[in-house]
Amino acid sequence: MNISQFLVELWNARHSLLEGLERTVLISILSVVLGTGLGLGVGLALTYGNGLVRFIARLYTDFLRGTPVFVLILACFYILSVVGVDLTPFQAGVFALTLFCSSHVGEITRGALIAIPRGQTEAAKAIGLTFGQTFLSVLIPQALRQILPTWVNTATEIVKASTLLSVIGVVEFVLATQQVISRTYLSLEFYFFAGFVYFLLNFLIERVGRGVERRVSLP
Repeated sequence: MNISQFLVELWNARHSLLEGLERTVLISILSVVLGTGLGLGVGLALTYGNGLVRFIARLYTDFLRGTPVFVLILACFYILSVVGVDLTPFQAGVFALTLFCSSHVGEITRGALIAIPRGQTEAAKAIGLTFGQTFLSVLIPQALRQILPTWVNTATEIVKASTLLSVIGVVEFVLATQQVISRTYLSLEFYFFAGFVYFLLNFLIERVGRGVERRVSLP
């Protein structure tokens, strides 16, 4: 391994690599934020919806959780264009990862909500709280303590799944790295560097998640 040559090529390719990294981070943030919001709604539907709503939410969750992310990305890009929904590769990738994230967050939320004693909801109703107030003030603060550890794992999975978007032409960090490798032929060095960068991203997510978890944990 020629370290000096690698460092020179790394410096020369810094702009394209940083652009790819920024795109990876943006994709991950959008997918996790949108997927978490949608997943909370799915979790509510699974827990408190009527029979039809629960059936639809269960079908949605099980179908998406059982579909490989790679297939989901291809479907969102190619199948949607066939039915007249033209998305850019970036939009299709974020949409696919959002759906994937929401199915997992929905199941996480359902498990956390059903673990809360029903008496909590009945007591909130007895003092006149609406369901929205009960959800925000009573249920979510308690469910959050159970959701966070698994949610952090889901967030790291989204970061790793973002590497698959290169198949539809999204120049995220891995594809940017491969483009550099095609010019420099330093495959081992740059793939090792890419792996280290993804390790740092996921390590940061884990550290932030643990910090939030400590803040919301009971004394």
